[in-house]
Amino acid sequence: MIFPPDLPTIWFVLVGALFAGYAVLDGFDLGVGVLHLFARKDEERRTFLNAIGPVWDGNEVWLVTGGGALFAAFPEAYATVFSGFYLPFMLLLVALIFRAVAIEFRSKQPMRWWRQLWDVSFSASSVLSSLLVGVALGNILWGVPLDAEHEFAGSLRGMLHPFALLMGVTTLALFVMHGSIYLLLKTEGKLHERLRGWSVRAIIAFIICYGATTMATLIYVPRMAERLREHPWLFSIGVLNMLAVANIPREVNRGRDGSAFLSSCAAVAALLTLAGLGVYPRLVISNPLPEHSLTIYNAASSHKTLGIMLIMALIGMPLVLGYTGMIYWIFRGKVKLDKHSY
Repeated sequence: MIFPPDLPTIWFVLVGALFAGYAVLDGFDLGVGVLHLFARKDEERRTFLNAIGPVWDGNEVWLVTGGGALFAAFPEAYATVFSGFYLPFMLLLVALIFRAVAIEFRSKQPMRWWRQLWDVSFSASSVLSSLLVGVALGNILWGVPLDAEHEFAGSLRGMLHPFALLMGVTTLALFVMHGSIYLLLKTEGKLHERLRGWSVRAIIAFIICYGATTMATLIYVPRMAERLREHPWLFSIGVLNMLAVANIPREVNRGRDGSAFLSSCAAVAALLTLAGLGVYPRLVISNPLPEHSLTIYNAASSHKTLGIMLIMALIGMPLVLGYTGMIYWIFRGKVKLDKHSY
């Protein structure tokens, strides 16, 4: 069987698409978790939980699938990243577990202290998860110290540099904006009107963080713009990203919440596309010794393995996308609380 010659590039795109899908889908329910404590009443907090209740666990599957695809397609990069980022990833796993437990346990008992405990756990784990995702992305873009054997040679303290922390805060702001717009789709009445004000403030906070991160990237990580300089037509993705971001407040102010949410999804996807273009063809950038970097070629599985996996992906991805779309269609509309709700 003859496979395309540049399978590593194809799998770079597929793995990137899976992680982008996770950011788009789980990003809004992480944002809902961050906003959870700002709700005033128990009924409002239950509304927040039930807005994401039917979909949150399916959203996290995209992260698992992305990690599995990375392991199968680029095993050396997977080994380096997961060994070097072991503690942050364990913290992320604990935070995601606590989110799941909080969602399921929160309404099991009526006592105020019980619900308050799980409310704090839900919000704190959502904040921590968002920050860790952003810090990890910041380190991937900045680069990490690798030795000649492609082994991680840094420390946890070294990962917490200003650029990575700025990326973490920007990711948190992005998810809060994304989540507030999703809640506009799922709520009504006075809560809906309060959320409209929250979303405007969240949009402003994200735009400020986005501008600061963009300037920091251009100044301190100029290689991220190399591909756009080499291929000027790719700058259209940056333009589309800016238009998507600019369209969000416009749609929110006009009350077109669905269009605002689609623009937010497009902005998340475009931002990760720009990050992927800046990194390609590298997977793990070595800093300060770029010759030790892991690329899609020196970290890839065999050509035959990638080809067989591609066949499986072509069969499986339409099924996953179809199932995901069906779930969101079934659970569309405003949240209505009943005795079976969280």
